Amino acid sequence: MNKSIFKTVTTAGLILLMLLPVHLRGQEPYRQGTTAANFLEIGYGGAGIAMGDAYVSEAHDLSAAYWNPGGLAFMQGNEVQISYQPWLLDINALFVGAGFNVRGIGTFAFHLLQMNYGSEEVTTMEMQDGTGELYTANDYAFGLSYARSLTSWFSFGISGKYIASQIWHTSANAIALDLGVLIQTHFFSPTQRRDDGLRIGLSISNFGNRMRYDGQDLLNPIDILPNEQGNYQDVPGQFRTEGWELPLLFRLGISVRPFVMGPHRLTLAADALHPNNNSESVNLGVQYQYRLPSAGTFSIRGGYKALFIEDSEYGFTFGGGIFLPLMNNRGIKVDYAYRDVGILGNVHLYSVGIIF
Repeated sequence: MNKSIFKTVTTAGLILLMLLPVHLRGQEPYRQGTTAANFLEIGYGGAGIAMGDAYVSEAHDLSAAYWNPGGLAFMQGNEVQISYQPWLLDINALFVGAGFNVRGIGTFAFHLLQMNYGSEEVTTMEMQDGTGELYTANDYAFGLSYARSLTSWFSFGISGKYIASQIWHTSANAIALDLGVLIQTHFFSPTQRRDDGLRIGLSISNFGNRMRYDGQDLLNPIDILPNEQGNYQDVPGQFRTEGWELPLLFRLGISVRPFVMGPHRLTLAADALHPNNNSESVNLGVQYQYRLPSAGTFSIRGGYKALFIEDSEYGFTFGGGIFLPLMNNRGIKVDYAYRDVGILGNVHLYSVGIIF
């Protein structure tokens, strides 16, 4: 990619982000409730959640496997990360992953997303107070990611995912891909360094086949001729469900650092989103970092999720984190995020990562 092409792509991205809010004011939601496996779009990772999900251009740790696999190429060392997110109504979300840099080849990452819906009592028409049995529901996404830097400022990444959903004896599955690129530039850099300049991230998430539920819970006896005598009254029958699309999501994000001086660093980020099950929206985020070479890095973050979506329950987010360096290029980081989900309550997220 020569300089003229690169400048054209950068300019087009900036113009798109500036014009998008004008278009969004007249955009009504559409296709709500028409996709399966919606746990894939709630967000994972303390830093990204605290910044209002405006993290596509900033993700360069293991959580980039979710936000933008291209960011994995800029991961510092190897990393193991766990994120725990108590979601709504006693539902729990979990992200577990490990990433490894292989010199001369690229970065590989393994990761698991899980949504656990807890246990519910089984009831029937005859036993409406419960049968004494309990059933569970779970969603999973097992992923393998690969990312590589083609130059010092451009990287790409790809993730393959196996997605499964299970409700008692009924289940569904699908295969999907995530694609992403991350670009670092000198534009607007206070230090003239690329990692302090304008960053552009693009990603496509959950591009895959439909999910269709099947299982023994869909088997029911059927009387195919209820008005006639002498036929088989209880013929084995099965309900056949329709296939549901995955929540396909296009993201375009930019971030800048307008203030970098000594140990202080301020980051502003914005993401434009185009999903297949809702109207377009914008996420905004801000991060302040204070770095001490011997003590570590301290971060304070804030943001706003789902701007321009009418009647959205999402809103302000905030959080913080700390990175503590250890000997031999090792380190540990802890992040916390809080977000408001309107009438549904508040959500907290906790992340722990180990760099080695």
